[in-house]
Amino acid sequence: MEDYKKNSITLIGAIGLGTGVMISAGIFALLGQVAELAGVWFPLIFIVGGIVTGFSAYSYVKMSNEYPSAGGIGMFLVKAYGKGTITASAAMMMAISMVINQSLVARTFGTYTLQIFDGNQPDFLVPLLGVGLLAIAFLINISGNSFIQTFTSIVSLLKIVGLMIFAIGGLWVAGFSFTPAEGGGNAPDASIASIIAAVALTILSFKGFTTITNSGSEIVEPKKNVGRAIVFSILISLVVYLILAWAVSTNLPLSQIIEAKNYSLAEAARPAFGDYGVWFTVAIAIIATISGIIASVFAVSRMLAMLTDMKLIPHSHFGMPGSIQKHTLVYTIVLAMVLTVVFDLSRIASVGAILYLVMDMIIHWGVFKKLRGKVKANKGIVLTALLLDAVVLGAFLWVKAINDLLIVGVSIVFIIAIFAGEHFFLKKAANEEE
Repeated sequence: MEDYKKNSITLIGAIGLGTGVMISAGIFALLGQVAELAGVWFPLIFIVGGIVTGFSAYSYVKMSNEYPSAGGIGMFLVKAYGKGTITASAAMMMAISMVINQSLVARTFGTYTLQIFDGNQPDFLVPLLGVGLLAIAFLINISGNSFIQTFTSIVSLLKIVGLMIFAIGGLWVAGFSFTPAEGGGNAPDASIASIIAAVALTILSFKGFTTITNSGSEIVEPKKNVGRAIVFSILISLVVYLILAWAVSTNLPLSQIIEAKNYSLAEAARPAFGDYGVWFTVAIAIIATISGIIASVFAVSRMLAMLTDMKLIPHSHFGMPGSIQKHTLVYTIVLAMVLTVVFDLSRIASVGAILYLVMDMIIHWGVFKKLRGKVKANKGIVLTALLLDAVVLGAFLWVKAINDLLIVGVSIVFIIAIFAGEHFFLKKAANEEE
């Protein structure tokens, strides 16, 4: 595609894109939800999520080494399943889960920004601020690869340094105590199922590594650097998540973490540093969510454009000038804005986790069944990744079916609608060609 420039993204730029997506919603929006499911030892769940993600990333690294492409996951699915309904549907699930992640980050931006104001603020301000952030992300994304990778790399470094300062300061105030959070109040007891379900949300916080695969052919020496960028991004994010989770755990009782689950990081800064700590945390949250949105929009718009070029998804110009990639950028932003307005943080995260895990399992099965010889993948590692995904998804669906059946229903409707829509679209396209 004419919009994709080979060697336009360096290794550092690719790591910046990956961590830019991961260290945003992952720690700011999901930490409280993970604590709610996993209980007092919730920081350790991020380690488990990192391990599961590591197994999962293996398939993507092997595929990226063999098929570096700006289509990323879309191209991987084509290689495994051909240009059919499974490929198109799984790719769309990935794209939609990424857009859902954008709306999650956008609402996180709104939620944290409001923490610097005293008193209760009108509820509509959270989605309004989120929509404004998405509009800014659109403007930055039409400025080109060079600016995007420079911006995301610098901002990613700033937020990582800022978060580490917060975490180390929080642990220092608590005497570097690594004891579990106190229960406090009416903190719920965690079950085995809910603890495993919590892993699903931590996986969602790591899935930003797929942003790197969606820019594969644009990265310098992709067969070497895509895998490196993925590994470094996951490791950097894991260290940041773990230290931050412990800092929150040592400064707030579990009941308070759950009560402030949408802004628990800011709440944890209050007893340790007072209002200045809250302002500092909010500033880092704003920086993190901005870079996360920009990097995610960058990746998903290119993936959708590649799927359009491969005639796997419908496309309409709607009278807009410019390239297909510019059109998919508009579609991505508009859908993210709608989701930001309609859903709250916990429900956005849940739907995103379910769609991502289903897509991830389809990827692993394709690698195991069709491509493990071609990409030189170890079948034991691929099957382990598939099994871990299945266990985590099963536990997550079980817990959500008990506590929020609507989300399970919405997710199933999403999946059925995607598969049915793609089936009829591809069938119609085939009939027209004949």
